[in-house]
Amino acid sequence: MAINQSVLVQKGLEYKDVLHESMRKSASAGTTKSAFLCHSHKDETLVKGLIALFQEAGIDLYIDWKDHSMPETPNAETARKIQDAIKARAFFLFLATANAKASRWCPWEIGYADSSMRKMFIIPTTDGAGTYGNEYLQLYAHVDIGTHETRSGLAVFNAGMTKGEWLSTTSFR
Repeated sequence: MAINQSVLVQKGLEYKDVLHESMRKSASAGTTKSAFLCHSHKDETLVKGLIALFQEAGIDLYIDWKDHSMPETPNAETARKIQDAIKARAFFLFLATANAKASRWCPWEIGYADSSMRKMFIIPTTDGAGTYGNEYLQLYAHVDIGTHETRSGLAVFNAGMTKGEWLSTTSFR
């Protein structure tokens, strides 16, 4: 199972720019669940689609390029800020694309999150040329678009399972 990237591109048309400051405030107030999104910056269009999908589920995504406190040029401070951002969120998401697979930062972020978090989810994608994600990503639960007779939306599937649970703020207790 994987989300077709064209769905994310289409959903990105509904993207509403949410300032990082408002995401930080809602996360610290505990009113909204917040997730760190590990992704390649080359996938900005797909990320905007995910932001729109997760907003519908009441979940804010932390996006590092929206964080104006990040250094302009990546360095050790960038790594520390990413570590802090991962720790400050309720859960960690990895957008699996060809660009993320080739990224220098994404595998490091996954490794850091794996050693420090309980709630990690993979968002596998497909673009017609293939489905993206390394073999080790199969260890984690994944998020996909689910459909049922009366409902469709994001759902969480445990590793190796085909039956999921609808994504909501209560999915991440």
